Amino acid sequence: MRVLVVEDEPQLTLALERALEAAGFAVDTAYDGENGWHLGDTEAYDAVILDLGLPRIDGITVLGRWREAGRSMPVMVLTARARWAEKSQAFNAGADDYVTKPFEMEEVVTRVRALIRRAAGHASPEIVCGPLRIDTIGGKVSRDGLPVALTAQEFRILSYLAHHQGRVVSRSELVEHVYDRDADPDSNVLDVLVARIRRKLGVDVIHTLRGQGWRMEAPGGEA
Repeated sequence: MRVLVVEDEPQLTLALERALEAAGFAVDTAYDGENGWHLGDTEAYDAVILDLGLPRIDGITVLGRWREAGRSMPVMVLTARARWAEKSQAFNAGADDYVTKPFEMEEVVTRVRALIRRAAGHASPEIVCGPLRIDTIGGKVSRDGLPVALTAQEFRILSYLAHHQGRVVSRSELVEHVYDRDADPDSNVLDVLVARIRRKLGVDVIHTLRGQGWRMEAPGGEA
């Protein structure tokens, strides 16, 4: 999963980036509203953390432009502005969540996970696919109750496919959502990683559709 952080305080941005990466996210950052708007308008993100008091373009304007352009990724506003009028303005502009500073880093990470789950139509933090259970909070996977050891990148790929199980995920979409914008994976790297995930899972839930991508679904259509 890929997250954009738009925040003009360098130390806070770095802390958020480290916390999100430790939680398994690919993270891009922007330090002003103009760059943040551009990234959110041209790149694919599963969630955005957006400050309001940004230089060049303020956060409300950035958010409004995204929504007017049809950008529907969930957006969490992260700001020191705590008055209800400002919260109302942010929600009316299209915000999905609102957290005031100071805050607990763990709370932000938990809220980001929840936003992504709900945007994909999952109410529970545990996603089930046949004999597999994917714990989106703990970053753990089990099959028939037994743990499956995955690397951080393998879990990121499996998690994205699980969030969108039942539909075809193209190669370009998967690259956009599991790597940050500075990454340049080799053309066959996803094939290698998906094949490795399949072997570790030991169950046929990830299907390759030649020329289209991958689709994750439970064997025999199980829940």
